[in-house]
Amino acid sequence: MLKNVEVLPDKAALVQRSLELVLERLQTAIQERGMASIALSGGSTPKPLFEALAEQDLPWDRLHIFWGDERYVPPDHPDSNEGMARVAWLNKVPIPPGNIHPMPTDEPDPALAAQRHEQEIQQLFQTTPGEFPALDVILLGMGDDGHTASLFPHTEALQVRDRLITVGNKDGQPRITFTAPLINHARCVIFMVAGSNKRPALSQVFAAEADAMHYPSRLIQPQGELWWLLDQAAGDGIV
Repeated sequence: MLKNVEVLPDKAALVQRSLELVLERLQTAIQERGMASIALSGGSTPKPLFEALAEQDLPWDRLHIFWGDERYVPPDHPDSNEGMARVAWLNKVPIPPGNIHPMPTDEPDPALAAQRHEQEIQQLFQTTPGEFPALDVILLGMGDDGHTASLFPHTEALQVRDRLITVGNKDGQPRITFTAPLINHARCVIFMVAGSNKRPALSQVFAAEADAMHYPSRLIQPQGELWWLLDQAAGDGIV
């Protein structure tokens, strides 16, 4: 694992640096393998990044879009990560609909939705059960409790090691989420973290020793590159 930590002056600089890294990694993937895959995160921090990506001239038919996690709501719900990314980016570019792979949220049982999405990913990457594909880029945020994707402190999802997709739990509300092993098979993981409220958790995530069950972002140790991009408010005194 190649770990990089950068503290940027403000959120605008954080978004610009993220854009540079994402474009470089996607273009390299397309050159080397003919296609590129990226998993998106939710929340307010990556929204300007998505809006910037909408202005790029990319070979859209070579790009496949995923999400690292999703609230169990319809795509048109205000809390939907898919819905936000479509409005900010995907609806504005000529990407083939079949290249967009949202997490299904229409099953009565979220576990069935997770299973369905796992099978879709296996078919696309031509992997067998128990085998983890390597996505080119996974974007992540971090909550002020140290969670990432929908891997929340002291929840069952943190223990899942044999699945690509599982059900997360936030205050009794189900989420669909990438598992830690799937994230860790990525070629490049980029955390975008902004705000002074993230500093206490960051200090534990970056500490020499701390409990990953309490600070799940510590579980993210990808086989490829790991980038922590922090704005000044989040990174002050941490690095």
